[in-house]
Amino acid sequence: MLEYAEPVTKLIDELKRLPSIGHKSAQRLAFHFMRTPDAEIQRLITALLEVKQRIILCTVCNNLTEVDPCRFCSSTSRDHSVICVVEEPHSLVAVEKTRSFKGVYHVLHGSLSPMRHIGPNELHLANLLPRLKPENNDGVAVSEVILATNPTTEGEATANYISRLLKPLGLRVTRIAMGMPVGSDLEYVDEVTMDKALANRHEI
Repeated sequence: MLEYAEPVTKLIDELKRLPSIGHKSAQRLAFHFMRTPDAEIQRLITALLEVKQRIILCTVCNNLTEVDPCRFCSSTSRDHSVICVVEEPHSLVAVEKTRSFKGVYHVLHGSLSPMRHIGPNELHLANLLPRLKPENNDGVAVSEVILATNPTTEGEATANYISRLLKPLGLRVTRIAMGMPVGSDLEYVDEVTMDKALANRHEI
């Protein structure tokens, strides 16, 4: 069996820790980096460090941001009476691409998954309930919470759990329509399909 020099082996092992990167992909990336000019590698390192140093979670909605609160939560032109709950920041971007949603967001950073030991306490849910009170929402009463979790088993379980939490409060709780293939991620849905899904949401 071919053995690489220790630094190469270390790099491959670290790359394998990344999501969806297996041994062969890690190996290809490692050799790509070795062929890449130092200046390009330095730009990648700088970009990674900047993300770690400058990006924080919005204390209101948990979105990734450089300023707190984020631009959505601090915007006076957004409708703060409607909150759209999504699993990940890239799901928020998918909704924004439609340019039809004018409300604000709440990012969970995951979904319920007993198999992966992810329960309600592992999701960013704690700061959702306080937002529903006008005194914590710039004096605006929340009229609707849209559950835009992914159309997967975990996403459905998460939507049902949040719905059970919110329904007793007398809020209108809606679920985006399934205008997209079941099992897909919002990140990969085109703008038209996402727009239809939002327009055809239903109460649960």
